[in-house]
Amino acid sequence: MGEGFGPWTIGDGVDAQLMPLISSANVATGFHAGDPSTMRRTVEMAAALGVGVGAHPGFRDLVGFGRRHMHVGVDELVNDMLYQLGALREIAALDGVKLQHIKPHGALYMHVAQDEALARALVEALRKVDPQLFLFCMGGSVVHRLAQAAGQPVVREFYADRDYGSNGFIVFTRRVSALDPKAVAQKVLLACEQGVVKTVDGQTVAIEFDSVCIHSDTPGALALVQATRQLLDDRGVQVVGVNQLPLR
Repeated sequence: MGEGFGPWTIGDGVDAQLMPLISSANVATGFHAGDPSTMRRTVEMAAALGVGVGAHPGFRDLVGFGRRHMHVGVDELVNDMLYQLGALREIAALDGVKLQHIKPHGALYMHVAQDEALARALVEALRKVDPQLFLFCMGGSVVHRLAQAAGQPVVREFYADRDYGSNGFIVFTRRVSALDPKAVAQKVLLACEQGVVKTVDGQTVAIEFDSVCIHSDTPGALALVQATRQLLDDRGVQVVGVNQLPLR
């Protein structure tokens, strides 16, 4: 959420319509998108609806929307993420909102999922600044394993609008075409009810997760979220806040 910059909007500009349908919002924190006023407005929307707020730090890459890998040292990346976390935390405090989670964005998310040195440094930093802050990550990733071992609470994600490979991890892409809302909703329902996902090579693999992610910049994102939420509601799959999850 909040992935615009000044007068520019990323995606369909539907944050206000999306917010009532979700339980947690990843708020852009200025490096890949977002600016202080956009952050404030987004937090206010979330607070009014009881939606959990988390920091969504990215690479310092406004031009590439944080979806290009950048060769940056571990210390610099951790400092950048803490800087962005602190910025949103202070803005959220104006509305009495306590941040519930952090989730790296785009290429940085994929980098921290695989790079052990970066993952370890991030987890160590979070243990010092906020040991109760949930870390959103890919189940089975390096950062998931290290966070669990250190005692940092984690939330494993399932990506409704991304393809999966046979290894059970998402296939990273910089651009996503418009998707069929019914197909996306059925994909999420299958994962929720049977714990499996179909891969790009036609296999069916097991998937364990606690949260479903849909990107607001995916074309037609509002229709995807509406169809998914409606199907989950119809099938009795309850959408709850992070603090209500039986986390492992």
